[in-house]
Amino acid sequence: MANYLRKGLIILFLLSLCLTLLPIALADTSGAPRVVYLLRVEGPIVPVVADYVEEGIRTAEEREACCVLLELSTPGGLYSTTQEIVESILNSRVPVIVYVSPAGAWAGSAGTFITISAHVAAMAPGSRIGAAHPVSVSGEGELSDVQKQKITQDAAAWVRSIAQMRGRDPLQAEMAVLESKSFSDGEAMKAKLIDLGATSREELLQQLHGRKVTLIDGREVELQLAGAPVKLVAMSQVQRLLFKISEPNIAYLLMTVGSLGLLIELYHPGAIFPGVAGGISLLLGLYALGSLDAQFGGVLLMLLGLCLLAAEAFVVSHGLLAGGGLVSFILGSLMLFSGGPPALRLSLSLVGVTAFSQAAFVAFLLGAVVKAQRRRAVTGQESLQGAIGVALTDLKPEGIIRVEGERWKAESLEPLEAGQKVVIISVEGLKLKVKRV
Repeated sequence: MANYLRKGLIILFLLSLCLTLLPIALADTSGAPRVVYLLRVEGPIVPVVADYVEEGIRTAEEREACCVLLELSTPGGLYSTTQEIVESILNSRVPVIVYVSPAGAWAGSAGTFITISAHVAAMAPGSRIGAAHPVSVSGEGELSDVQKQKITQDAAAWVRSIAQMRGRDPLQAEMAVLESKSFSDGEAMKAKLIDLGATSREELLQQLHGRKVTLIDGREVELQLAGAPVKLVAMSQVQRLLFKISEPNIAYLLMTVGSLGLLIELYHPGAIFPGVAGGISLLLGLYALGSLDAQFGGVLLMLLGLCLLAAEAFVVSHGLLAGGGLVSFILGSLMLFSGGPPALRLSLSLVGVTAFSQAAFVAFLLGAVVKAQRRRAVTGQESLQGAIGVALTDLKPEGIIRVEGERWKAESLEPLEAGQKVVIISVEGLKLKVKRV
């Protein structure tokens, strides 16, 4: 009975302790500031950026973050990728703040849509947004006037819709699309395209403390940012790699280096490393061009050029195949991003330097192949002609000699003694004709 009483008292004590500490624990939890998830985008808007932003917002939602702060600096990018990012922001279950920074940054073209779509839009001193006239939707190249008009009107309607949803001036937003108008940070404030300006991230969070925003589900959320810790969500290693190669000039160089590596392997089989490295570079380049919505015709012309250059190693065309391959490769290079967004254009000087280098390299390879073909092949027993050997027995006139580590039956033009050096004159079947050195 005493044991039961003792156990009962212990249980009552533990329950009392839990009930006493629970309100304290709950009070500490509710009072603790939630985390601000920081995303950084510096560079063109390409598919991997959309993956990064979507992943960051999703993580913030799962961990019930206070908000997502996207620091943005971009010259623009792909229209289709911009749509994905804007949709993620509009449908986010946590507030998303877009801050065009650092000072002097630019949120041009695609960046304008992203900034306007935020629950709170802010800009650093000297920064600017605008010039959002669409050039191409997905790498179609040169468009007809009717197609351009359709794309422009669609973009204008879209930016008006976003601006109205966020309580911004739809007419000013439309001017950024229809007239490619740009706005400084002060002008954007007056035009009611952004909510505030801030010289630093800390000042921005301080200004936003207590501000209320409305989410997609109609909930009104008050931003509690005083003392809130900021957690940087960086791109993963894979995302960083894909972002680097998704730059048009890098993607083009990967294609060029890859093609040269494969050509070296074809012209000089057995090198192995150039073929492996070239294949990897070529595949990475093709992936990057695909993610950048490069023109399909341009990619095909580049691949055709590579095939023609490779065929030169097997077909005697006196350089015609190689010349055609170079022309095809250059034309494909010029077509890759024609008509695309200015932020995703290929450097013409890079195309020129690459074309010259490739022509010189192919000429060198062809020259080496021609020299090798003109040189008389010497293999097997014929390679022994002119070799020096040693008589193992007396040659009167026949005997045994050692040459290149092998024993051969030999016939001498004159009697020779064992140990004397001989030179091979000719090979007759399995017998060598020799003479004294």
